Amino acid sequence: MHDNKPKLKMGIVAVSRDCFPEELSVNRRKRLIEAYTEKYGADEIYECPICIVESEIHMVQALEDVKAAGCNALVVYLGNFGPEISETLLAKHFEGPKMFVAAAEETGDNLVGGRGDAYCGMLNASYNLQLRNVKAYIPEYPVGNAAECAEMIKEFAPIAKAIIGLNSLKIITFGPRPLNFLACNAPIKQLYNIGVEIEENSELDLFEAFHKHDGDERIPAIVKEMEEELGAGNKKPEILSKLAQYELTLKDWVEEHKGYREYVAIAGKCWPAFQTQFGFVPCYVNSRLTEQGIPVSCEVDVYGALSEFIGAVVSDDVVTLLDINNSVPNDMYESDIKGKFDYTGKDVFMGFHCGNTSSSKLTSCEMKYQMIMARNLPEEVTQGTLEGDIVPGDITFYRLQSTADNILRAYIAHGEVLPVATRSFGGVGIFAIPEMGRFYRHVLIEGGYPHHGAVAFGHYGKALYEVFKYIGVEVEEIGYNQPKGVRYKTENPWG
Repeated sequence: MHDNKPKLKMGIVAVSRDCFPEELSVNRRKRLIEAYTEKYGADEIYECPICIVESEIHMVQALEDVKAAGCNALVVYLGNFGPEISETLLAKHFEGPKMFVAAAEETGDNLVGGRGDAYCGMLNASYNLQLRNVKAYIPEYPVGNAAECAEMIKEFAPIAKAIIGLNSLKIITFGPRPLNFLACNAPIKQLYNIGVEIEENSELDLFEAFHKHDGDERIPAIVKEMEEELGAGNKKPEILSKLAQYELTLKDWVEEHKGYREYVAIAGKCWPAFQTQFGFVPCYVNSRLTEQGIPVSCEVDVYGALSEFIGAVVSDDVVTLLDINNSVPNDMYESDIKGKFDYTGKDVFMGFHCGNTSSSKLTSCEMKYQMIMARNLPEEVTQGTLEGDIVPGDITFYRLQSTADNILRAYIAHGEVLPVATRSFGGVGIFAIPEMGRFYRHVLIEGGYPHHGAVAFGHYGKALYEVFKYIGVEVEEIGYNQPKGVRYKTENPWG
């Protein structure tokens, strides 16, 4: 299986307005490249050797050069005021994510011949980008010295990778949503709007493909991998061969169906008929594929799979998809959380799914059966969940969603998984998000979000926010957990 994430190469192109000293841009670019490579290495950047872009002819030369070098992202660096037409044409004709960044003045001893005015030029660049309807990432404060601009470019890197990934992503689905899961409604128009392809398949197609893998000679090797991963948690050894067969089925389907797209995510069916026909639940396989870089959502959650893919690229780590599931009982809050962590009872909740969280993100794991499903089905057909408490530490809870009326909407919240035993079942953790109670009411409920949220392990809100803006989510449609004292527009001012 090839790497399911983009490799990044950012072309750094310096520009110069012809009535400003060219050497300002040349020398400042040189220092920028030195600052970046010294701190971050040279793997992800390419210095365009076209000396300086001052004209439309230079623009074409630079464009052809960065394309020939294999660059899939562009950084336009205003070493001085910059040529507003040429620099924005460069961005317009470059196919891929782009950013603009500008050089700060260096010393009070050189503010005559050595003044570049890029602070001013950035305003004209942004205006011209809007005139041409060109999207570009501009940092929060886009003017800095060499080290500061290098840091801005590094912050652009995961944003750029996510944009590149979406433009070559295919989401593969199996089956319609389960009954009573209208919350996972997935109007697909917005997928096309942001450059994502979707292939929708029947569960019967998957069932047929699964049985074509009966007796596949690769099954024992996958079973061995599973045994090594589970260790002492291998409580259902009799089900591993079926799970291995299913994993091979999905991997082969991906390779045979990805078509011209480079990256894949899967939105799979897992109930109600799945267990009785396949004879297991797919949770553990979903966790393994996600660990291997192919995000898999359950319950045919298309935008959940999309969200997982974005988070996996931005964080360069494994992600998971969880139900925003249940409150923490008062007695448990009093005994295990109050006084030990700075959260109220309304700031904490449990995130849960049956068993799709990767073993690397669980404190320990055991292969179990799906207890909820087993209430209505024979236990032997509900085996295949991976259970354990989720590792404590920083998390970002987020989701990108198309509403039923086809509006792109998103939320992002920073928080943490507490190092507190859950005393529950499934892949589960006690999550703490500041002001979660208000966020739950005035973003999640008010925004009509489904119960599934994606989880990235670390704080990645800054990058996710920029990704969502870049792909066209209106800023007023990006919800986050407002600090105490900052009122949501739908929040009752009298409490």
